[in-house]
Amino acid sequence: MSQRNNSGAARRRREASAVPEPRRVRPVPKRKLENKKMTRGHGASRPAKRGVRAKPVKARIGSMDYTFLMLVLVLVTVGLIMMFSASYPAALNATGDSFYFIKRQLLFAIVGVAAMFVASRVPFQILHRFALLLYGLSIVLLIVVLLLPEQSGVHRWITIPGVINIQPSEIAKFSIVVLFAHLISINYEKMKDPRYGIWPFLALLGVICVLMVLEPHLSGTILILGIGIIMMFVGGADVKWFFMGGLAAAVLVAIVALMPGIIPYAQTRLNFWLDPWSAPRNEGYQTCQSLLAIGSGGLFGVGIGNSRQKHLYLPEPQNDFVFSIVCEELGLVGAVLIILVFVLLIWRGYVIAMRCRDRFGSMLAVGLITQVAIQTILNIAVVTNTIPNTGISLPFFSYGGTSLVMLLGQMGFVLSVSRQTTLEKLE
Repeated sequence: MSQRNNSGAARRRREASAVPEPRRVRPVPKRKLENKKMTRGHGASRPAKRGVRAKPVKARIGSMDYTFLMLVLVLVTVGLIMMFSASYPAALNATGDSFYFIKRQLLFAIVGVAAMFVASRVPFQILHRFALLLYGLSIVLLIVVLLLPEQSGVHRWITIPGVINIQPSEIAKFSIVVLFAHLISINYEKMKDPRYGIWPFLALLGVICVLMVLEPHLSGTILILGIGIIMMFVGGADVKWFFMGGLAAAVLVAIVALMPGIIPYAQTRLNFWLDPWSAPRNEGYQTCQSLLAIGSGGLFGVGIGNSRQKHLYLPEPQNDFVFSIVCEELGLVGAVLIILVFVLLIWRGYVIAMRCRDRFGSMLAVGLITQVAIQTILNIAVVTNTIPNTGISLPFFSYGGTSLVMLLGQMGFVLSVSRQTTLEKLE
């Protein structure tokens, strides 16, 4: 019996040995599989060899908003053309060189465009850390300019002979935008409380405004006040304080209008605004010549370079009243098209601000674009005699080196904000 069992067991072992055992497969490491996949298809790279240091991967950066960039470049180009057309008679009369103003403005435009591209590559968050330092620098410059001799009856420029005239008010505008964006970003949850959302902002704004009034620089003061108030409103400050401020401003205007003895200078300017033709050869002369230039342009204008009013009739047409020459040479159609480009630029800037998730970046873009918006509206309103003459320049068009370089640099920071917006979309 036992022999039969042994023979059966031996037979089963022989049958089992006749079937080949399955082949064992060694698992491929995950890293090798990934390297193998990377070697297939477009854009694949070979795995780094052992002992060879891999090249560092550059940090990603989003693409700038090219619509905004093109609008800026269009305004700069058209502004240079119109500034030259408006300035060459005055340049020839003052210096004997028709190209005097345009050569300087073109140089500043090149520097400004370079500054714009550099600023667009710089992370805007760096301004967060230097907000207070920038504000302090602007205060120092505004004090220094008051200690220097007057130029044309005002203290507005720090002159570096043979190099540049620095206008501290331009730096002050930028510093207010940066500082307000900084404060709003860190106190956003407390902005409804006037201890955080009203009084600190008014105190910082008041110091700048007092120094600018002493220059005197009324238009710059109005501009900075407008920028600050709009940033506070957008930043979430209590709305009732804005109604109270508007009511106080209305009362002040009424007092000036009804009691001329309180502020004689303001009353005189108000009278010549209401009726510039009462003194067409004196206080109302510039406004009257501006209105004549606008009226002479008609629907399609007299053509670029063919303005009559710029030939020593309209004083300094390359500065605050360059838009009146635009209206004369390009007509209503050309003027409306230029205004439309400004509107598109402002709209695009606010779109960039709304899309940015970083509160500091969003408020920075709001402040910088608000500056362009208020300045454009005030200049066109003055040129058309809609408001009294405040002496404010037209962005991208009016002659001025510091203002153009600062403006283009600020547009670069708006582009920097747009870069983060596109990077967030990729993520």
